[in-house]
Amino acid sequence: MAGPELRVGFSICTKASDGMHSIQHQDANGRRREHRGVRIPVDGIELESDLFLPAAPAGIVILAHGAASSRQSARTAQVAERLQAAGFATLRVDLLAADEGLVTDAARRFDAPLLARRLSDVADWVANDRRTAGLAIGCAAANTAGAAALMAAVARPEAVQAVVSRGGGSELVGDSLDRLQAPALLIVGGMDEWIVRASVKAMSRIPGVVQLDVLPGESRGFRGPGALEAVTESTVDWFEAHLGGHAHAA
Repeated sequence: MAGPELRVGFSICTKASDGMHSIQHQDANGRRREHRGVRIPVDGIELESDLFLPAAPAGIVILAHGAASSRQSARTAQVAERLQAAGFATLRVDLLAADEGLVTDAARRFDAPLLARRLSDVADWVANDRRTAGLAIGCAAANTAGAAALMAAVARPEAVQAVVSRGGGSELVGDSLDRLQAPALLIVGGMDEWIVRASVKAMSRIPGVVQLDVLPGESRGFRGPGALEAVTESTVDWFEAHLGGHAHAA
């Protein structure tokens, strides 16, 4: 049965049988965009995610989180909205299921190889799903998940075309750094001197394009005035420069 007619200026919210919601909108110029809750099967579980699809996106950025429900934070929403305004589709995904992200389960939250395997599977899902197949893929994440993003870019070189890792984590990547070809942006706070040193060392090992942005007076949380905005703009600039801009034909 055909779905409801999408009228200009209206948004249609639907709920599927699995409980996931979808919102569709069409503006006065006929451009459609869709925001959909998606469950992605990996590792015998389902990861919760939020997929935003504009008309003819310039690429898709996976915003990965190493703790359950982190994708719903206001800070993540701000980064996602700025990427969407630049013409990118976004996939905000928690790499741990709800019962895995408990504070008492720190082993999984700080298990970079585990998060990397799951993020690699998410990248495979994006590359093969009919809604996103053909889009250039970027990954962005922080701290341990940022390390996982670098590792996933090595594990899926044909899929992940650019990566942004903020707050440190390159020291967790290990030998994968020596095989990283996707353009990588490392963003760290100047107050975290040991992270700055580790990031400089990582730059010397990465054979591909790499840039290190150091924000003076900031630590890995980037909580100072204007810090998140600066990180967000650097992230958007990186993906605008290094994602292929392959538009998805709807």
